[in-house]
Amino acid sequence: MADIKTQIEQLKRGTVEIFNENELAQRFGDAAREKRQLRVKLGMDPTAPDIHLGHTVVMQKMRQFQDMGHKAVLIIGDYTARIGDPTGQNATRPMLSGEQIEKNAQTYIQQAGKVLDTSEERLEVRYNSQWLEKMSLMELIQLAAKKTVAQMLQRDSFKLRLQNDIDVYTHE
Repeated sequence: MADIKTQIEQLKRGTVEIFNENELAQRFGDAAREKRQLRVKLGMDPTAPDIHLGHTVVMQKMRQFQDMGHKAVLIIGDYTARIGDPTGQNATRPMLSGEQIEKNAQTYIQQAGKVLDTSEERLEVRYNSQWLEKMSLMELIQLAAKKTVAQMLQRDSFKLRLQNDIDVYTHE
């Protein structure tokens, strides 16, 4: 395995900014000393049958981590896809059936395999329903209390919808 500086230089290629290069170096060092893998995560809501180009850009960086001996974790947002999460959208997403979400999730995993090493030691796939389905109403309210309406309204997609008299629903 390459030294930490070489690994960071490789990861920096093609990027605009690494938010905390010193922390990344520390994590590489800790993982090397403890002889363990870092885990690099990407969450995707399977709201359509195909991943988009933006996903592949992130997956290419994840592949670099895998090639350095680390593990990529795909978090499939099957639970959040069920409620019509509007991330980056200018309209409320339709609520999909569980069957459609699962079908989309399977195509995501297949498509991700064109970029990522899908061997068990290099890729883990998790579904956010594994922990979100177990939340009580109280836990959900406590989670929602961590965000303000002002924070939500700062998002361009919500601002634009409000300016154009398009409804924004509380579940979003």
